[in-house]
Amino acid sequence: MHQIIDKNKKIFIYLIFLIILSTTSNKSLETKKNHSFKINKIIVSGLTNDNNLQIAKKLNHLLFRNIFFINKEYINSIISEYNSIERYTVKKIYPKQVNIEIEPTKYILEIKGSSQFLVGSNGKLIRNEYTNDLLPLFFGKFNSEKFLEFKKIIEKSEFKFKDFKSVFFYFSNRWDVQTIDGILIKLPKQHLTEALSIAHKIIKDNQFKDNRVIDLRISNHVIMKNEE
Repeated sequence: MHQIIDKNKKIFIYLIFLIILSTTSNKSLETKKNHSFKINKIIVSGLTNDNNLQIAKKLNHLLFRNIFFINKEYINSIISEYNSIERYTVKKIYPKQVNIEIEPTKYILEIKGSSQFLVGSNGKLIRNEYTNDLLPLFFGKFNSEKFLEFKKIIEKSEFKFKDFKSVFFYFSNRWDVQTIDGILIKLPKQHLTEALSIAHKIIKDNQFKDNRVIDLRISNHVIMKNEE
């Protein structure tokens, strides 16, 4: 009887010992796992070397944090400081590296009277430190929301921004464009897609080649002039 009790005690002790070892081992593995997935490198690409390094430096707050729980809002707050960025992606290179891949915005217009600012395809004003390209000039008070609306209309039309010499935006929320050939297209406030289609057909028609102004401001009317 005593032998059975002693044997049961030994089994119980062994079980306790195994549980302790298992718990210690699991904690050790968990600690090791957490340590193994701490970010120790952040690489930013897509912009100039200076801006890439600048952004990477601002993101140093993420270093030594768990790669599985990256603060995306923090990353976005840093990226949003740079108007020259169209979009970006965050890639986790396990176990310890994060890559931020940036797609820069395309420059569409230059602000007339200011050699310092460009308009990007993202609708933001960008300090002109990036390009010497000849861009259409923008006249008027820039409005990002209105510009993005107009950009969508242009993209649906037969025209491209590279076809324009100048783009005009008026306080009345109306647009005009002047082609690189010097043809001024006066657009209505509404139905811009249809108006641009009419203007494109007129320009392509040789019998109207001497016209320098296409006035489409009045609904269902086309007024053409040889000069402004």
